[in-house]
Amino acid sequence: MRAIVPMAAALMLLGCASSTMDAARGTAPTAQLKSQKAAELVAQCIQFSWQDEAVFGVDASGYLQPRKSGGLTVYTREAESFADIYPQDGGTRVDYYAQTADTTALRRRAAAATCL
Repeated sequence: MRAIVPMAAALMLLGCASSTMDAARGTAPTAQLKSQKAAELVAQCIQFSWQDEAVFGVDASGYLQPRKSGGLTVYTREAESFADIYPQDGGTRVDYYAQTADTTALRRRAAAATCL
């Protein structure tokens, strides 16, 4: 019973984040980045960099999940920022989305760029 409550809460948050991400994907990404590295390595690096409490404080979060249509997504709580990572032409394309253009979003974009 104790395990059911946290699991249900996580699924509800994922549902909210998913609808926010789907809506954002209907628009152009905030930034589009490219890398010669493998998509999995780029995604893991972005996830790790977004979890850095020294940079993001209490907002440090990064969750990684595969996309149904291929590729991977790294996202924050409530999908305030997220990155879709796709294998492309022997490298990787990163579509970065941010709900707001605040300092935290710019830091997340910069952190993602260091993973290229």
